[in-house]
Parts: sequence; structure tokens; C-alpha cells
Amino acid sequence: MSKPRVIIILGQTATGKSDLAVKIAKKVKGEVISADSRQVYKNLDIGTGKITKKEMKGVPHHLLNVANPKRKFNITEYQELAIYAMADIVKRGHVPIICGGTGFYIDAITKGVVFPEVPPNIKLRKILKKKSAPELFKILKKLDSARVKNIDAKNKVRLVRAIEVAKALGKVPKIKETKPEYDFIKIGLYLPEAKLKKKIEARLKTRIKAGMLNEALRLHKQGMSWKRMEELGLEYRFMALYLQNKITKQVMLEKLNSEIYKYAKRQMTWFKRDKEIKWFDASKKTNLKI
Repeated sequence: MSKPRVIIILGQTATGKSDLAVKIAKKVKGEVISADSRQVYKNLDIGTGKITKKEMKGVPHHLLNVANPKRKFNITEYQELAIYAMADIVKRGHVPIICGGTGFYIDAITKGVVFPEVPPNIKLRKILKKKSAPELFKILKKLDSARVKNIDAKNKVRLVRAIEVAKALGKVPKIKETKPEYDFIKIGLYLPEAKLKKKIEARLKTRIKAGMLNEALRLHKQGMSWKRMEELGLEYRFMALYLQNKITKQVMLEKLNSEIYKYAKRQMTWFKRDKEIKWFDASKKTNLKI
């Protein structure tokens, strides 16, 4: 008996994954499950590039707007919801299409990752929070050289958590693979370096015009602390700094273009480990046979 088919659309930011997922869904009677670590949050729309109702073109989307942005949504919560969504879609005779750029989320679904429970170490966190991001990065590098290759070196929250886990377990755990219940078809999208940079710059301008800064200000007025906004990373981190008058608008834009590009490079580093992915240049027309 053949396994149910699940299509994965993954790859770098700004490569058109959401559009492709909708096109494929229309062809194969599919439903999309988001694999984006920030699009799970409610009201983080423009800054995360969340797909709109119009862009969905009637295709059902799952795991968008499922969490309160004021609290952290963890990988085990995502895994549980995604596994349930896949089973539900298959049960109704449709094809699950997982779409996103968060490699950890995709591995959680496709590779049977077992996540050990490591409770917060309050004493350790107090010590680590006093250190700078470069200092934390050096500590993590000594503890787990593999983890530093795909972590945001400037995100103190993630660095602290990675150190916490590494100290508790000896290192950040490797993926334990189990036999998947589904037949996963992995499609990767990428852009050549110059085109990727242009796309990132153009998309950032579009989001600013669409009211991305107003969205951040509204989130703060609704009770989100600047600290929590900074923890959300990338767009929200630098918008929070700008709105607190800690950096100028020009610096914010320059930093964002630079950091989003670096993030795209980290995404590719993560995905390149997976030899099951079939890669396509997103700037070229390709006839995909699904």
C-alpha cells in the first residue's frame, strides 16, 4: 500500500514559495500548511510577509495566526499541530502542501524529530543575559560547533536557549529519524545572489509602503513590549529599535537589507544538508511535474 503524498515547498526568503504552493494546490486538490516560525503569530502580517486571503485564491491554509505573539511558540507545539493538520487533510482526500523557510519546522514534520524537554535554567539565563551576542556565540561554538552554523549570531534569545540546551544535554540534539508515514516530495526554491539581494530590497520597500512600521507601532500599543518585539527578530527587531529612537530610519533599512540577506544564506546552509530536495531557480520558468 502506497503512502500518502505530502509536497514540501521550501527554500530561501523572497523566492515565491507561497505563490508556488497555491499554484500546486490548485492542480492537486491541496491544502497548505505553513512552516514559518513567525507567521504562526497573530497580527504579525506585513512584517512576516504573510499570505493574504486574496493571494490564497480559495486554497485552505493552516498554522497561520495560531499563537499569541506576546508569548513564545515552541517547536513541539508546532510539530503537534502540523502532524494533526497533515492527518486531517489526508483523511479528507486532499494533499498536504507544507510551505515555508523555517528548516527546523520542516525537519520536525518530515524527519520524525524527537525533542527532549529542557526546562529553563533561570540561574544560567541571568548570567548569560548580561553577555553580548558575540560573547554568547563564542560560548555556543565551544559547546556545539554544529549548531553555530545555522543560528542567528545576533539573536541573543536563541543563543541563550541553544547554550541552555547544549549545557543540559551535552550538545544540541541531533535529529533522530523515524520511518515517515508519508511520501515527502521536497521542492527547493533559490535565487542567484544578485537577484536575491534585489528581491529582498524591493520586497522591503513594498512592506514599508504597505504600513509595516504602523503594524509594529500598533503591536506595541496593544501591549507587546519592545523587548519581546526585538526577540521576534529581523523586521520586528529593527523596527523596535527605530521606534525607540535608538537607530535612524536609514540605518534600520540598511540593517534590514543586510540581515535578511544573511538570514537567506543561513536558510540555504540548513537546507543543503538534505539531499532529498530537488532545487529550482525561482527566477526561471519551470514546468514542475507533481
